[in-house]
Amino acid sequence: MDTESIPALNALLNSIATVLIISGLICIKKGNEKAHRYLMTTALAVSVCFLAGYIFHKWSVNWQNRSIGAEGFIRTAYLIMLLTHVLLAIAIVPLVLRVFYLAIKVRYEAHKRWARWTYPIWLYVSVTGVLVYFSIYVWFPPSTY
Repeated sequence: MDTESIPALNALLNSIATVLIISGLICIKKGNEKAHRYLMTTALAVSVCFLAGYIFHKWSVNWQNRSIGAEGFIRTAYLIMLLTHVLLAIAIVPLVLRVFYLAIKVRYEAHKRWARWTYPIWLYVSVTGVLVYFSIYVWFPPSTY
């Protein structure tokens, strides 16, 4: 796999994580704890693969960022989305680890309290990750590289 393919793979991994997170929530709401556990563990594994791919890609391009090729309102909206995505992506790592720790330790009430906050943040980070990819690689690529 070449370096240029990694962002598309990462967007795919984020999309898969999004589906798994939503499916996991649906399963726990229906009382299917076994499916919930499987889906959320798989979402964590997929997210870890994404993070490894993201770090590898950044390392391979010497930590350079790619810009969006839009101006005006679209650029402003993108930069706001990107800022919230980055800040929440940093925050989600310890939150997800905490929620998983509580589940493993069978502290389900605490797990549920933490998951109420963690779930929407994790979902937001996954969805906006895909939107960031489409914004800079598909919808509004820069005219020159």
